Amino acid sequence: MNDKQAKLKRLLDALHHREGDRVPAGDFFWTGFHKRCRAKWGDAFDPYRHFDLDYVVVNPNMDPRIRPFEILDESGDDVVVRTGFGATIRRRGDLPMPHYESFSVTAPEQMADFQFDAPDDPRRFLEGGDDQINGVGDALARNLPPWTDRVDAYVDDLPVFGSICECHEYLWRIVGSENALFWMASDPEPLKVFVDRIGGFLYDLTAAQIQAAKGRLSGMYIWGDVAYVRGMMFGAPRWREMFKPHVKRLIELCHAHDLPVIYHGCGDASDVFDDMVEIGLDGYNPLEAKAGLDVVKLKAKYAGKLAMVGNIDVRVLEKNDPDAIRREVLYKLQAARGGGWVFQSDHSVSSDVAPESYELAIKTLRDHGTYPLDGISIALPFDLTAD
Repeated sequence: MNDKQAKLKRLLDALHHREGDRVPAGDFFWTGFHKRCRAKWGDAFDPYRHFDLDYVVVNPNMDPRIRPFEILDESGDDVVVRTGFGATIRRRGDLPMPHYESFSVTAPEQMADFQFDAPDDPRRFLEGGDDQINGVGDALARNLPPWTDRVDAYVDDLPVFGSICECHEYLWRIVGSENALFWMASDPEPLKVFVDRIGGFLYDLTAAQIQAAKGRLSGMYIWGDVAYVRGMMFGAPRWREMFKPHVKRLIELCHAHDLPVIYHGCGDASDVFDDMVEIGLDGYNPLEAKAGLDVVKLKAKYAGKLAMVGNIDVRVLEKNDPDAIRREVLYKLQAARGGGWVFQSDHSVSSDVAPESYELAIKTLRDHGTYPLDGISIALPFDLTAD
């Protein structure tokens, strides 16, 4: 068994609630963290290889319309672009995340006329360029290499997961979050028709991605924020009616191609965790600690039903306190008993995390995360995130 095969087995063991050789690890990283690590370890730094992580996610071009960013304004690090979603987005150098200034659909009647380029357009996979999902985040990234080249860069060494948005994640990028929530109440029928159109597009894009991968994918990520720190953005009944069927179809499609599925949903979406079990989801990520989620408690409830991926509190990592970091990792490691947990941050590793802090978190995992686990029994008698 080579190293990649060992990583994939380790990950599948965790997702299938089995104890493998050790607890697997994955993550996402902000640009600022990359810069700090390159300053410390050199320009060739790659977090997935340096930290010996067990999988990587590679996103294709999911823009409704495939086109270069239109630069509307640029002054130093302050750049305003219009993307293939039709969204106008300001990316300021002094702020951690972009600001959405306007969206392409601003009235319910406009949804019927919104057009998509073909989901199986080869440019999504075979050509480089600009796209919103990959290019507008904590930094502006342009002229990205083709998706197939980015897959090839890792596929010999790491399990590679493809990715796709679910309907709400895609919807708000077209109409904006405020309109999406308001129209659920004011214009539910045309909104549902549009969501169903989006669902069909995303299903076909997923099928095209799997075909374009030609057997190189080991799994699939579904991106779908439907919650915030205090719970669902809208009621679970609405999610079950409007969005759940499309998530179910995506999971079934991936499983038909032997691809496990991890759903990435921020905030506290625990109201629909039982639904996720029902529709066959393999793992849930990122389990934000700042939303009050505790993977040790969740594991006790969902052991054998739904694997947990994440929940390492980034606020603890950002404090760069070695003792607090060790305690955080050791406490969360208790969720790995019997399999069912993948070490990962509770969203992504931010620019405020020192390279040494993340390295210590990984070292703590490796020192104590080999099966059978030793007698770890760590409680959190105080709030590690408090000043």
